[in-house]
Amino acid sequence: MFQALKEAFKAQESQEVPVGAVIVKDSKIIARGFNKCIASSDPTAHAEIVALRKAAKKLKNYRLTDCDAYTTIEPCVMCAGALANARIKKIIFGAFDKKAGCYKSMLKTADIKKLSRRIVIAGKKEKYLSAECANIIKDFFKKIRQQKA
Repeated sequence: MFQALKEAFKAQESQEVPVGAVIVKDSKIIARGFNKCIASSDPTAHAEIVALRKAAKKLKNYRLTDCDAYTTIEPCVMCAGALANARIKKIIFGAFDKKAGCYKSMLKTADIKKLSRRIVIAGKKEKYLSAECANIIKDFFKKIRQQKA
């Protein structure tokens, strides 16, 4: 999760919403990503999607069945769908997203048995850096609100 958080800081440095993700296979990071929506003028360029694209390209396969995804915040519905379609084995996220998270927060798709062919491990555990993952987002939007005032 620390490596995903490092990606989130890269997004922040680029004036993007600070979300980071990594894809892991056999205990090794095979792809990294951070939000690039603004820089690329691409609404789908979320950290998870960026990392998935890199992982699929590296493995030369759109199915990432033996891979895990680590992301700093609970994935939105678009990213959760992409992670499911890629057949990611396990999704670990650091912080809940009450407004757009779709595993346990807004949509609670992790509770729907027909959709749950993957394991979801959510925040609230120190080893997932949940406080750090939540704080980088909170601080980012707090700064934006202060600049507008």
